[in-house]
Amino acid sequence: MSGTSSLKRHRSSLHFSSRELVLIFVFWTFLATLSTVNRLVDPRGFGLSGFSTAGPIVLAFLESWVWAALTPLIFWMSSRYTPQRGSWALRVTVLILFGLIVAAIVYTVLGFARLEILPTPPRRRGGATFSPLQEIARLRFLNQFVVYMAILAAGFAREYFLRDQKRQQEAVLLQAHASKLQAQLSDARLDALRMQINPHFLFNTLHAISALVERDPGGVRRMIARLSELMRYTVESHGADEVTVREELDFLRRYLEIMEIRFQGKLRIETSIDNDTLEALVPNLILQPIVENALEHGVSRSSGQGTVTIEAMRSGDELVLTVRDNGPGAGESGRQGEGVGLGNTRARLAQLYGEAAALTLTSAEGGGAVAEILLPYHTGNDLRIAAVSTSGKR
Repeated sequence: MSGTSSLKRHRSSLHFSSRELVLIFVFWTFLATLSTVNRLVDPRGFGLSGFSTAGPIVLAFLESWVWAALTPLIFWMSSRYTPQRGSWALRVTVLILFGLIVAAIVYTVLGFARLEILPTPPRRRGGATFSPLQEIARLRFLNQFVVYMAILAAGFAREYFLRDQKRQQEAVLLQAHASKLQAQLSDARLDALRMQINPHFLFNTLHAISALVERDPGGVRRMIARLSELMRYTVESHGADEVTVREELDFLRRYLEIMEIRFQGKLRIETSIDNDTLEALVPNLILQPIVENALEHGVSRSSGQGTVTIEAMRSGDELVLTVRDNGPGAGESGRQGEGVGLGNTRARLAQLYGEAAALTLTSAEGGGAVAEILLPYHTGNDLRIAAVSTSGKR
């Protein structure tokens, strides 16, 4: 696998985009232009006096374009033989030998081109004016080798840049994949928590119905009718993580109608709901387990008439939901542990809002217990505005 991956990387490095090839050509042409301008404005003339300046100009551009043609190959060598730990000596040796060969060939080609383009000095007429082997033996090509090393260094820079860019792209893809998996995991956890709440709520309600079968058959029929409405609601809203406070209270009202029949006139419900909280979003079925906890551990243990007070108010950027009962306090016997309802509620709040939400259960002044839910205040309009803002930035 590693060999296949390395081969793919080398093929990718050998592939040059049209933009890269154009940049290579422009770069070398620019260098040739600078060299030509420098020679033309030099007062010494560099031996051009009395001769046409076309020859040196052609040679300057020819040399640059030869290196431009070789640059992709040298870049490929820099990616193919990048020095690595454990094999750097061999790779460096290969790159140096290859550079010496390329420099000697370029020097030889330019030497013959110079004979054809420039006038031959009088003292050399009739004799050999250029001997490649002698010139190479005298190391006259070292200037070309220096140019090769500069291109090789640029190739190393390009290779490291491409690798870093690829790593960043892979990191972005991995992060996106991890975020998607995290979202799927969060949805799965929320579904699991809802699946725990619904059976718990159903079993408790059926138990309350069975207790009244003989005493109040008419009340049992009404309870069954209300229960069917509640079950239909939970099925239809199963995919919604959040609903408005108005919808949550509507569901809670139907549930409390069942509980009022169960307690046979010994239950009083009081509500205090601020109007600006009705369109706020809350987790689906967030109040029912809290109210159920107040009924089971508070009202059912009260000696007289039980009272449950439900409040909703806005406090700055927070929504405060409160459920109060007049039963034993939160620290009384039978209420010290955390049941399915409270445990799932805390878990759902943490899953949806993290540390921005909290659930507390404390004893109330004058008796009873108070369950308070704090969560970020937001509405459906806030989410739509955020979605439009996000799409506008893309």
